[in-house]
Amino acid sequence: MDLTGLIQIFTGFLGSLGFSILFNIRGRKLWVASLGGLISWTIFLLLEPVFPGEASRYFFAAAAVTVYSEVFARILKTPTTTFLVSSIVPLIPGGSLYYTMNYALNEQWDLFVQKAFSTLELALALAVGIIAITTLTRMQTALRRKLKSPEFHTIFH
Repeated sequence: MDLTGLIQIFTGFLGSLGFSILFNIRGRKLWVASLGGLISWTIFLLLEPVFPGEASRYFFAAAAVTVYSEVFARILKTPTTTFLVSSIVPLIPGGSLYYTMNYALNEQWDLFVQKAFSTLELALALAVGIIAITTLTRMQTALRRKLKSPEFHTIFH
């Protein structure tokens, strides 16, 4: 990884740190949430040789940081969103959204439509990555509760 990649990773950490402070996260949770931003952007950059398209990298980075957030939410007994919201800050396609709106304001409709679809694709990849892991986590939790329930044991024993 080159120097620009390391700078990007560090600024991903700082961006998440800033949002964590803004959301009034304190103590160890502040550092866990900020580290999530570093992790999300590191994964995004490391996947570039494997997935040249941005959307797939957004999906896998969002999925990975959701797993990270779910794990630390259980360890620190905190809602997952405490870590997830700050951790995905580096992945938010703000630049893409800016150019989309810029093209619209300058009436460059062909570029606007192209950039709008690209921005929506990135946002959808983020959302699907988060939803997929959250759904799997909730299914696992429900299954674990079901297996521990007295009704389950009376039926099968």
